[in-house]
Amino acid sequence: MEVTPLPGIGVRKDFALRNGRRVGVVTHRDGQIELILSKSDDPDACLAELPLTAEEASALANLLGAPQLVAQLNEEHRDLPGIHTRQIPVLENSPYDGRTLGDTALRTRTSVSVVAVMRAGQAHPSPTPDFTLTAGDLLVTVGTSEGLDNAVKILKNG
Repeated sequence: MEVTPLPGIGVRKDFALRNGRRVGVVTHRDGQIELILSKSDDPDACLAELPLTAEEASALANLLGAPQLVAQLNEEHRDLPGIHTRQIPVLENSPYDGRTLGDTALRTRTSVSVVAVMRAGQAHPSPTPDFTLTAGDLLVTVGTSEGLDNAVKILKNG
């Protein structure tokens, strides 16, 4: 990962792909965010720029970050029969949007553990019961299939 200050503009963070192109993000001083893809023969020349709102950047970060965390947990639990890992979203109409993780009583009601919350591309590991949930969060959970199914229902319906 390379970080390049852009005087008067903001900061560019990018990395090289196998094909030589670079993909990254330019965060402007005014808060504007752009996803960028450089040409393979000139890393300073952009092949594509995609402006993102903060919400779109957050959604993209969750799409990219949560699957990696879940894959790692699945690998670690591979030899434990009956234990599964799942991403569970907090939807906009969830009765727990704006409420704490403790309010869900997921562990008590389903025996499911929330091992992390993905928000805006950031993992919040081992969230405490006072962690406030927000629509768009992805809960990374571990439990039985039945417990995980019940946790999805609880987060959706209360």
